[in-house]
Amino acid sequence: MTALAPRTRTIPVSTAPAAVAVRRNPRTALWHAAATAVIWLTSLFVVALWIAGGGITATLGLNAETLTTIGRLAGLVSANLLLYQVLLMARIPLFERGFGRDSMTRMHRFVGFWSFWLMGAHIVLLVLGYAAAAAINPFLQLWQFIWDYPGMLLATVGTMFILLVVATSIRKARKKLRYESWHLLHLYAYLGVGLALPHQLWTGADFLSSPLATAYWWTLWAVAAASVLVFRIGMPLLRSARHGIRVTAVERDGDSGVTVRMTGRNLNRLGARAGQFFVWRFVDGAGWTRGHPFSLSGVPGPRGLSISARVTGDGTQRLTRLRPGTRVLIEGPYGHMTGAVRKGTKLLMIGAGAGVAPLISLLEEQRYAPGEATLLTRDHSEGDAMRQDAIRTLVARRGVVHAQLSGPRSPGASSWLSASHGAWQGPELIHYLAPDIGAYDVYLCGPVPWMDSVIGDLKKAGVAADRIHSEAFTV
Repeated sequence: MTALAPRTRTIPVSTAPAAVAVRRNPRTALWHAAATAVIWLTSLFVVALWIAGGGITATLGLNAETLTTIGRLAGLVSANLLLYQVLLMARIPLFERGFGRDSMTRMHRFVGFWSFWLMGAHIVLLVLGYAAAAAINPFLQLWQFIWDYPGMLLATVGTMFILLVVATSIRKARKKLRYESWHLLHLYAYLGVGLALPHQLWTGADFLSSPLATAYWWTLWAVAAASVLVFRIGMPLLRSARHGIRVTAVERDGDSGVTVRMTGRNLNRLGARAGQFFVWRFVDGAGWTRGHPFSLSGVPGPRGLSISARVTGDGTQRLTRLRPGTRVLIEGPYGHMTGAVRKGTKLLMIGAGAGVAPLISLLEEQRYAPGEATLLTRDHSEGDAMRQDAIRTLVARRGVVHAQLSGPRSPGASSWLSASHGAWQGPELIHYLAPDIGAYDVYLCGPVPWMDSVIGDLKKAGVAADRIHSEAFTV
């Protein structure tokens, strides 16, 4: 590899558009089509069950039965969505490859809230419908449901667990909880679903209306349960045992970051690619069962794995105390932000804080000519900048162009910029860094609000959605 003189770019403090050809990766498109088809077909089947049970006819009566039948439909759809929640949490390959982590994160949140609201509608409508038909107080009807109907007491407890998960997933509540606490509470969703759904086979006419309906629900539950056991427990334990990953070094990275280096057996067989992430569990004492998602910060290979993180909470603080030899359990690899989605000849990498880590691994792995890859890093201060040694190596040996923005954020429209460059418009800066933007793929990693701001300016600059590659961990 030819050594080059260091190339850094200072962005002047105030100076611009192009069309982009879009081409879709055939394999990604196939996975996406398969995952989408599964969701649509099963959803339509659920509606067909309701129609076959006389749902439409019952709705037209505009009486107590109308409330009951709409409540039945809400229950059917809610049950289907709850099971999809389990499948999304199970990280089965069909959805991981079909939708990608970023889309799955949004789907998980969307499906979770809608399943809860529909469950609430199911309960309210059935109570009102049955109470109207029996001419009794709705609260008395609710009490009879809970105590007199098979499985309803379990369903009530399950609903309380689901309510706990939903309440702690509201963004304002989520921000007040430590990640570890939120993650532990979130696991109650499994228990909630497990307790809430069985009453359907004891009291739900729609679930017992035909052998086909019964077979469908039992099959879907079995697949959901098996997916959790296989993809969240079995495979990670087997893969961790097979590769024997252990910590080899813990290094300070900038003023507030840490890099953990690991090694193991036959790590090239993990199938990991630069830009992907694992859920890591470090077996170093109490609390080791809590998994944390961290992206690879270097090219994965037989020589080892590395992750980098900013020290902000208990989970990342724990990384600083790891000792060489600590055993590591892994889930993954996950994520679609890899070179496989690349379409252009050039690269524009934009990272904030620890978000620079997967971008460095991609720059180390991907092919490009000197000057054809640009890295823009954004930090609160120069001392916070991470992976600086790796960046200097990429600049010197691979001809990467590095631009750094530090300081408080800009008060202007492009809030992802630093205040020192607030006079710039985001789209203009993007064209300054990548004049022939149509030749570029843009990889993006950082806090979600920051990425949203960057993506808005990328689209204004004429970058097509298929050329913007990002991933978010937060739900």
